[in-house]
Amino acid sequence: MTSNRKSVLAISSSPRRNGNSMRLLESAAEGARNAGHDVELVYLADWVTGFLRDCKECRSDTGDCTIEDRYCELFLEKFLPADAVIYGTPLYWYGMSGQLKNFFDRMFCYVALSYPDSERVVSQIMGKRAAVVMSAEESNFGARLAIVKHMHELCRYLHHSLVGFVTGIGNRRGDVAIDPLDPIQEAYMLGQRLFHIEPTDYKLDTERSSSVWENGTDRLPGYWR
Repeated sequence: MTSNRKSVLAISSSPRRNGNSMRLLESAAEGARNAGHDVELVYLADWVTGFLRDCKECRSDTGDCTIEDRYCELFLEKFLPADAVIYGTPLYWYGMSGQLKNFFDRMFCYVALSYPDSERVVSQIMGKRAAVVMSAEESNFGARLAIVKHMHELCRYLHHSLVGFVTGIGNRRGDVAIDPLDPIQEAYMLGQRLFHIEPTDYKLDTERSSSVWENGTDRLPGYWR
């Protein structure tokens, strides 16, 4: 779908390696890969085991984070260079998984001014595209709104473009495959369209056509399923 090859990082944050959110994430990654992009899927638990602590107490004399896991490698070498990130999470207690929340919390170690290369890190964080696939036992749309709102505000703060969200209903492993709305296919299409989706956020004084599609466009509207 695009001649411009991009780098996509897919992050699975479920504590279950072969759960429903992973199945959705694999499909989204496949869609992005088949659209011609370079895609890497990582299982967050393989990289991140420590929680955010007090940087004033545990930062080294050189300003580096001393938490002994692979977060630094994941964040600096895989997350920062990526043009887009697809997050996979189950719905836990009406929010994202603790593993994914911890991934975001740990960013502070590298954006804080006490980190010697924070200026470069901040500049590389901004400008990415983000998408979310999640599994939930409840089909009630309200159950997922906390994650939608959290990701919306997070992406606003990070200057990311949140382009889509797919939810599959399931509890046992493999349930999303029999969800009648076929979220696996929806996740695939989200991945395939990752760089063609253009969510609009009009302000009162935004200049725009009287018709959304008046002049034709290859850009798609924000993707919410």
